[in-house]
Amino acid sequence: MTVRSTPSTASTPDLSSKDPNWWRQAVIYQVYPRSFADADGDGLGDLRGVTQRLTHLAALGVDALWLSPFYPSELADGGYDVDDYRDVDPRLGTLDDFDAMAAEAHRLGLKVIVDLVPNHTSHRHAWFQEALAAGPGSAARDRYVFRAGRGANGELPPTDWQSVFGGSAWQRVPDGQWYLHLFAPQQPDLNWENEQVRADFRTTLKFWCDRGVDGFRVDVAHALVKDLTEPLRDLGAPELSGEAALAQFAPGTHPFYDRDDVHEVYRDWRKILDAYTPPRTAVAEAWVPGPRRVLYARPDELGQAFNFEYLQTGWDAAELREVITGSLADARAAGASATWVLSNHDVVRHATRLVLPPDTDTDAWLLSGGHAPAVDPAAGLRRARAATLLMLALPGSAYLYQGEELGLPEVADLPTEVLQDPIWEQTGHVRKGRDGCRVPLPWTTEGPSYGFGAGGAWLPQPPGFAAYAVQAQGGVAGSTLELYRTALRLRRKLLGGESLTWSDDVPAGVLRFDRSDGWRCVTNLTGAAVDLPAGEVLLSSAPLEDGGRLGPDTTVWLGL
Repeated sequence: MTVRSTPSTASTPDLSSKDPNWWRQAVIYQVYPRSFADADGDGLGDLRGVTQRLTHLAALGVDALWLSPFYPSELADGGYDVDDYRDVDPRLGTLDDFDAMAAEAHRLGLKVIVDLVPNHTSHRHAWFQEALAAGPGSAARDRYVFRAGRGANGELPPTDWQSVFGGSAWQRVPDGQWYLHLFAPQQPDLNWENEQVRADFRTTLKFWCDRGVDGFRVDVAHALVKDLTEPLRDLGAPELSGEAALAQFAPGTHPFYDRDDVHEVYRDWRKILDAYTPPRTAVAEAWVPGPRRVLYARPDELGQAFNFEYLQTGWDAAELREVITGSLADARAAGASATWVLSNHDVVRHATRLVLPPDTDTDAWLLSGGHAPAVDPAAGLRRARAATLLMLALPGSAYLYQGEELGLPEVADLPTEVLQDPIWEQTGHVRKGRDGCRVPLPWTTEGPSYGFGAGGAWLPQPPGFAAYAVQAQGGVAGSTLELYRTALRLRRKLLGGESLTWSDDVPAGVLRFDRSDGWRCVTNLTGAAVDLPAGEVLLSSAPLEDGGRLGPDTTVWLGL
């Protein structure tokens, strides 16, 4: 990995006077750079585009932006196949562009979090190219997971492990060995037993911290350390390679997911992050059960972990209450704050997902172009707005995904010939993939890409995007954009403690809780209007019905 100069001390933002605990109840906005804003008109979003649109985030009222990968990449997996961890993809800009973006963000009062992808590199990474040239048994290959194949001539993969994206997790190279890739073949897994790997990521952490980065989102945080004891273990069935199979193993013993020894990596990282003033933050993407997830969020490790149970919970009051209660308890046990998220770059947008029937196979639904079953966009948006106000009322950090403040739906009918997600090809066209939530944002109501850039967009935007554009919603009373702006402004004033008290005296299908700060949240998840308890209406996700009753799929904040 190339070592590059860092900015001078004079140009590094002085964050020493900032609240070191800012992250505990922050609102963080995920920017997927290639789909956010395109400054040079080539159809691909870039860092200068992000810089030009930072005023949108400041006006929205978020505390930080999380930047998905912007590193050099062939985009075999949307940038999560990294060629160089300490540089910027030339199509997205330069390190100077990154510095300018970070400086402008800090000027506007926004923190900057960057994505780190430590489980695997790109196959174009200098290390992997060196490994291919060096051959079996070399020190270069030991940075990755290379093994001989099985069968009479080594023609079979070393184990039955399966890729998350479909098919075997092993790829054969011309000299006969196989390398491990838990994701796409273009993403060879690193060997975290190798000290050179560990040392280089320490250097990468310091590189970005020295540039003024405020924190890191750690991709696939639970998969770094594998059990590479010979002979490697088969799992017995392909489906046991999936993350859902963790329950088949004693906690911490799966061959490559959520192993106990992964935590020594993050304890080592925390020493680096805490050496800065204020300490840098981190959040784990760890698809593991709650009691295991909290381990990544301990104060001496990453400090926070994404709560995917909340994202995966349907529009059901009892289920949501159970998940919220458990998530808050888990966070307290770790000494962290809870995290809440409804959408990101990997899932169907919640303005669509929340109105799909609970038993919907989303892969099949996407293959149908979003027609089987059909989705009512108005019903989806109403439910999404209610879900957002519920989420923003909860103690902890809320992570927003770009475009959700516009109410963007999933673009399910993308033609197959434009798909970029490797899932499409790797599954033999069985799973359409995640492109539908990555379609570039609409900023204006007209233009070749609705203001995304001077040219077109790398994924086609549907004509209906014009109605969702920032230009169409800004300053319009009742719009989703203005709902978000108002909610975030109010939230900043209302939040204090990190606890809530549930009310049990509510109709079935209604959630109601009081915050210790003197306000209340009520969400009606039923199909009929319900009476509101006493209190001053501060904000409602939809107009109240005649008589001041709370309509279906609506959330209201009340002052006590």
